[in-house]
Amino acid sequence: MEGPNRRLPPKPPSRPDRVSLRRYVKLFRQDLLSAQPARLYRAWMAEFRTPFFRSYLMNQPELVKMVLKDRPDDFPKSDRVGEGLRPLLGNSVFLTNGETWKRQRRIIDPAFEGGRLKDTFPAMWAAAEACVARLAPYAGGTLEIEAETSHAAADVIFRTLFSIPIEHEVAAQVFDEFRIYQRSQPVLNLAAFVPLPRWMPRFFRRDTKRSARIIRRLITGLTDARRQEIAAGTAPDDLATKIMTTADPQTGDTFDTAEMVDQVAIFFLAGHETSASALAWTLYLMALYPEWQERLAEEARALDAGADFAVMSKLKLSRDTFREALRLYPPVPMMVREAACPVQARDREVPKGAQVVLSPWHLHRHERLWDRPDAFDPTRWGTENGRTCAREAYIPFSAGARVCTGAGFAMVEGPLLLSMILRHYRVARVEGRDPVPVAHLTVRSKEGIWLQLERRV
Repeated sequence: MEGPNRRLPPKPPSRPDRVSLRRYVKLFRQDLLSAQPARLYRAWMAEFRTPFFRSYLMNQPELVKMVLKDRPDDFPKSDRVGEGLRPLLGNSVFLTNGETWKRQRRIIDPAFEGGRLKDTFPAMWAAAEACVARLAPYAGGTLEIEAETSHAAADVIFRTLFSIPIEHEVAAQVFDEFRIYQRSQPVLNLAAFVPLPRWMPRFFRRDTKRSARIIRRLITGLTDARRQEIAAGTAPDDLATKIMTTADPQTGDTFDTAEMVDQVAIFFLAGHETSASALAWTLYLMALYPEWQERLAEEARALDAGADFAVMSKLKLSRDTFREALRLYPPVPMMVREAACPVQARDREVPKGAQVVLSPWHLHRHERLWDRPDAFDPTRWGTENGRTCAREAYIPFSAGARVCTGAGFAMVEGPLLLSMILRHYRVARVEGRDPVPVAHLTVRSKEGIWLQLERRV
């Protein structure tokens, strides 16, 4: 596939192998991805040691498996991950550990079980149709597609969670505030890697905490209203109702309002920001490789039969293309854990308290694991190398006990939206405006992803 593809998808430059801590901090603040050295695309394990901290990046599949699947309790989420996100996410399932986290998952997981995906499909379909309609004014011109995929993904969340469209007054306010928040706060604050003293600035922009307060206030209003509907027996059968009425099978407790607000905040962050990133990059890849775009558009004719969940089994190319976009541009580029005890990893002793970094970005492009790691090739998933790497070196949703609850949800939403858009529109590159990947809340483009849009006849 490399010959017909002609060009490789955009990849950020790597920094020089050795830089001062001051230079690293400056690079990190600008972009998490280009702050890393090129050797990480080949290394099984790398140690970062400074006078202030020590961290270990682990790329070897056996080490990734140890951290995520074999010994997850020995590698809890680092408390410092919450340095940047706690103002918005509170004690959500994304940040908690131990018994608190296990209790939260026991209540949340049933809402996302297989049968529930089918139940939420009509809401996803309606959001996809609304997205197609919103794109109509851009036909024949150019647009910044990240803004549109953010709108569509937020619409999916509100329709499936609270049975309201994005045009609903409260939903629209949450969305507007979140757009401010997402550009002001990286998903991995510098403090996730560097144990900064309390007096040192955390590099938040001034409006970050303000936006978090407004978002949480709005979500609290939606949650209180839903609680009243549940009590009155008038609540719709959506994800919010399912979660709020599910009792912990061990204790019988349900989420109180404050706990539910925490969880809704992470559903919105994880289900909106990450999906928007993945869909935007997939559409750009379709513009970069028009031969693939036409194959997906042809496959998308299956949607003409209407909103039947069974159509998803016919969107195989769309699913493989979306998987490939998640490989090349994993929405969450790095995950940080903390060693709860001393650990032997390869020939190194990882001390208790050290930061352990898993990088989907580097793992998915690892030169010793993947065939042509920087190339776009949706057919790779049918090869022996692709199947092996899918099991051992592909973690866009994490893996093990802490695998993203909404992974199955995302793998329906992404291919559906992609197919629906390509069924109605053709996308093309804007010459001279190819995107440069950077890490904000997720892997986004430095100056947006610009595409030309043309309506299909």
